[in-house]
Amino acid sequence: MTEFGYALSSEEHGGSDLAALAAEAERRGFDFAPISDHYHPWIRQQGEAPYVWSSLGAISETTDDLEVGTGVTAPINRQHPVTLAQATATTASMLDGRFFFGVGTGERLNEHVTGERWPPHHERLAMLEEAVGVIRELWRGEMVSHDGEHFTVENAQLFTLPADDPPIYVSAYGDRTAGKAAEIGDGLVCVGPQERVVETYRDAGGDGPTYGQLAVCYAETEEDAVETAYEWWPTGDLPGGVSSELPTPAHFEHACEDVTRADIRDGHTLTDPDPAAHVAALEEFVDAGYDHVYVHNVGPNQEAFFDFYEERVLPAF
Repeated sequence: MTEFGYALSSEEHGGSDLAALAAEAERRGFDFAPISDHYHPWIRQQGEAPYVWSSLGAISETTDDLEVGTGVTAPINRQHPVTLAQATATTASMLDGRFFFGVGTGERLNEHVTGERWPPHHERLAMLEEAVGVIRELWRGEMVSHDGEHFTVENAQLFTLPADDPPIYVSAYGDRTAGKAAEIGDGLVCVGPQERVVETYRDAGGDGPTYGQLAVCYAETEEDAVETAYEWWPTGDLPGGVSSELPTPAHFEHACEDVTRADIRDGHTLTDPDPAAHVAALEEFVDAGYDHVYVHNVGPNQEAFFDFYEERVLPAF
């Protein structure tokens, strides 16, 4: 049976608000909640970018049953695998079996801030594979030293460990990363109902859960929804190559200068307030092979979104 989740957008909400939104998502019937891991928002209007591990600590205290995880973290430049091994082990202990660790190859927007060279995608994928191996080894609770191609670890040992290792879900947008997700991960994460990505993951031997994200902007009228999405999330239809390479919110704002309200209405963010349109969009993910679908509601209008989904969308499933 398909499970439905609520996306916790760190770019749009502060840490305390994210903890409250997670509690509300649980109360309204959502099964899980991925939380984005950003150092910067995409554009300055979004206005937030709290440290995800602090937010997750707060969420562990405001929820009881909701599964929560990163959607997604890049163990590339900004966060070394030894730090992430400790952060994930602690978070998994606090969430007591409800935590999943989503990982990906990252964006320059968040990862260039340490001043290190920004590698091309194939190199970042190799870094991701090595980092996942280091993290899994540290989760065993033994002393670890590692002299790899991309990372060095010297006499590291974790003492706070969960009863069971959390699953690692790998973000993928194409054949190469989908195959790598099957090889090194316990599940797949993708944006949009990309059936080919799921098929490639399965063909490569991936047998874990598949997570897909649907972007919506709910308002009582489509005009209001389009205006909100235009103001808060004009980046939704930028090509993936652009999204991974631009370094600052100002660069993203410049890239979005030619985005129009018509582009928003016809783009990837669903702005139709008809519940049938939302049910159909979710069913498209199910038909594409996703067994977990989570919804990102753009903008500040979260309470109305929860009412709408609780009363008019989720009951269809």
